[in-house]
Amino acid sequence: MARSTSAEISVLAEQSLEALFARGMECSIGGEVPTDLVSAHKWFNLAAMRGNQDANRLRREIAALMSNAEIGSAQRAARDYIKQHPAEFQPTVTRLHAAA
Repeated sequence: MARSTSAEISVLAEQSLEALFARGMECSIGGEVPTDLVSAHKWFNLAAMRGNQDANRLRREIAALMSNAEIGSAQRAARDYIKQHPAEFQPTVTRLHAAA
């Protein structure tokens, strides 16, 4: 099995981050899928956890429109997603090299 380079891993992580944010947008504005603020909050929460500041802002805006029960449901759904996809949420390790 071939090993992934750090550049390939970085590209995959970025694609995943963009996909999480895009799902949040789809759920928040409707269109091809019905508007679902609980799902939008979940996807924005996941994207925010990966460092997307726009997702963080949009999650807060959506939360202002939701009940506490809906927010709790979205947070549980986000935790369930993380349990199913733990590799996507592992902290990245920066390797430091000693000066020669």
